[in-house]
Amino acid sequence: MLVLLHGLGATGEVWQDVVSAWPGSWIVPDLPGHGRSGKLARYTFGALAAAVAEEVPQEPVTVVGHSLGGVVGLALASGWFGVEVTTAVGVGIKVRWSDDELDKAAALAAKPGKVFPTREEATERASKMAGVPLRHGVSEVDGGWAPALDMRAFGVGRPDMAGLVMASQAHVVLAAGENDPMSPQEHLRELVPEPVVFPGAGHNVHVESPSSVTALLAQLAT
Repeated sequence: MLVLLHGLGATGEVWQDVVSAWPGSWIVPDLPGHGRSGKLARYTFGALAAAVAEEVPQEPVTVVGHSLGGVVGLALASGWFGVEVTTAVGVGIKVRWSDDELDKAAALAAKPGKVFPTREEATERASKMAGVPLRHGVSEVDGGWAPALDMRAFGVGRPDMAGLVMASQAHVVLAAGENDPMSPQEHLRELVPEPVVFPGAGHNVHVESPSSVTALLAQLAT
């Protein structure tokens, strides 16, 4: 079973070209506060992982997560949430966070969500926040349309990547696009000896080059 977890601001739809080439069973949930999922009272990596764990079947799974989803996948791999993860793949995870970056994220979390007169405008805003084109990341609200993203999710904070990798009960693979400014290879090498590099790709390799992700999964399955 393959579990695919999207990044901050996105929805499960960003994995559509990956699952279309996957030969086995899969599950692609929307993270809490995103897409069609409900909101959380407080966003932490543990709370996100606990919510995802409720959707995962009781069988061994491979988890592939992008950015925020990669951190959630590593949290699931700890075994603390009752999910048996055999392999955890984190793609494009931002390892280092400055205080200034955390302050900016907290400021975004404190902002109310914007409402737009048309679905098209809301979709454009949702896609901009996610960094990838979205179709299903909006909802109809009083006064118009709004991105489905709960802005408070920006306040999730800095992940303890070293701690999560150490606590993992699964085989951990960290990967990023060759040109991903958020997840440079030298940062990943501080956590794993040989991170996977996707040549020519940026931060959203699963959208830019889904075949690169499926090729990695095929390699891990052998």
